[in-house]
Amino acid sequence: MEPLLFLAHRLPFPPNKGDKIRSFHLLKHLARRHALHVGTFVDDPADLPHLPELAAMCVQLHTETIAPRSRKLLSLRALATGEALSVVYYRSAAMQRWVDDTIARHGITKAVVFCSTMAQYLDRHPQVHRIVDLVDVDSAKWSEYAPRHRWPMSWLYRREARTLLDFEAGVVAAADRSLLVTPAEVALFESLAPALKGRVEALPNGVDVDFFNPANAGANPYASGVKPVVFTGAMDYWPNIDAACWFANEVMPRIRAVEPAAHFFVVGMNPAPAVRELEKTGFVTVTGRVDNVRPWVAHAACAVAPLRVARGIQNKVLEAMALARPVVVWHTLSASLDAQPGRDFLAADAASYAERVLALFDPAYAQAIGQAARARIERVYRWDSALAALDAWLDAPAPARSTQHGSTPDVQPDVLHARG
Repeated sequence: MEPLLFLAHRLPFPPNKGDKIRSFHLLKHLARRHALHVGTFVDDPADLPHLPELAAMCVQLHTETIAPRSRKLLSLRALATGEALSVVYYRSAAMQRWVDDTIARHGITKAVVFCSTMAQYLDRHPQVHRIVDLVDVDSAKWSEYAPRHRWPMSWLYRREARTLLDFEAGVVAAADRSLLVTPAEVALFESLAPALKGRVEALPNGVDVDFFNPANAGANPYASGVKPVVFTGAMDYWPNIDAACWFANEVMPRIRAVEPAAHFFVVGMNPAPAVRELEKTGFVTVTGRVDNVRPWVAHAACAVAPLRVARGIQNKVLEAMALARPVVVWHTLSASLDAQPGRDFLAADAASYAERVLALFDPAYAQAIGQAARARIERVYRWDSALAALDAWLDAPAPARSTQHGSTPDVQPDVLHARG
C-alpha cells in the first residue's frame, strides 16, 4: 500500500473525546488503503496503555508524551517571537526529526494533518502534498473566550486569536486541501480570511451507528424515581465547564421547581474544580471518567448540550441522537446539524432551555424525538459516507498551492517520553 504520513496533535485513540473521535475515524479509514506512519503527542497518561492497539493499525507509530502544565508555561515564549502560543505548544525538535527521517526513508509524498498546529512539521517538505483538517476555526474560539474572562487572560486570548488566524491562513495557503467540520465553519473562516475563499471545504463528522445503538446501551445506571438529564464530554475543556456550570446554576433550579425528581448528571473525564463544586447543590452528580458512556445517555430522560461557546458538530449530540435519545442543543449550534429542529432534536436559548427539557419528561414525546433522531443519524451521519471524499482527494492530482506557510524554526521541546 502507498505510504502516508498522518500527524495529529493528540493520540487518536481511544476515541473518547471530541477531537479524538474524529481523528480516530480518519485514521481508521485511511488505514484501509495506506501504509500509515503516524506521529502524535500523548497528553493524558491514561492513554498510554492503548498504544499497542493504535500501533497495530500503523506501519510506524511515533509518540511523545507531554505534560500540559509545563507545555503551557513553555509556550509563553511565543510572546517574544510573535507566534501563536498554540503553535509553540506543539513544537518539538524530536517530532521534527522523526518527520524528516520518515519522509526521507519511506519516500512519502502525501500527508494528512489533523489540527493546524501540526502542519509546521511539513514546512521543510514542500514536495509533500497534504490535506489539513483544521476541524474548527480555532482562532475564532479564542476570540469568543476573551470577553468571558478578565484581564490579563482576555488580552492573551485576543492575541492568540489574532496570531493563530495568521498561522491558520498560512497553513491553508500551503495545503492542497483544507477541511473544516461544517459549511458554517467554512463560511466563518472565509469571512476572517477572504483572500483564501474557496480553499477550504466541509467534511462533516459521523457517528459509529453500530456502537452507539440503543440495543447495545447496557444496564441502567440511574436510581429509580430519578428523572436524569445528562451532559457528556471532557470536563476540563472550558466550553464544557461553562456549559455544565451555567445549566446547573441557571436552568436546573427552574426545572426542579416544576419537576423535583429532575437530576443533572455530568459525565466525563477530568472534571474541573468548578464542575465538582456543582455536587454541593444536591441535584448534580459528577461521575468523572466512565468506562462506557452509552448507558448514561441511553437511559436518561434527555441529553443536553448547552454549549454557549462552541461551534461545529458536537459528537455528544450525534451520539445521543444515535442512541435514540432526545437532545436539547444551544440554539446557535442547530445550524451545524443536518437535521430538523423540533423533529430530530430541540434547540433552546437561555429563556427557553428549562421549558424544552421539561417537555421531554413526557415519555411519548421524548420517544418520538429520539426515534426521529436515530433515523436521521442512520441516513446522514455514517462515518464511511462522510469520509468517502478523502479517497478521491488523495487520488486526485494535487492542485496548485503555495510551497510553505512560513512558521518559525523548531526549538527544543519538553518531551517526557518518546516512542518510535
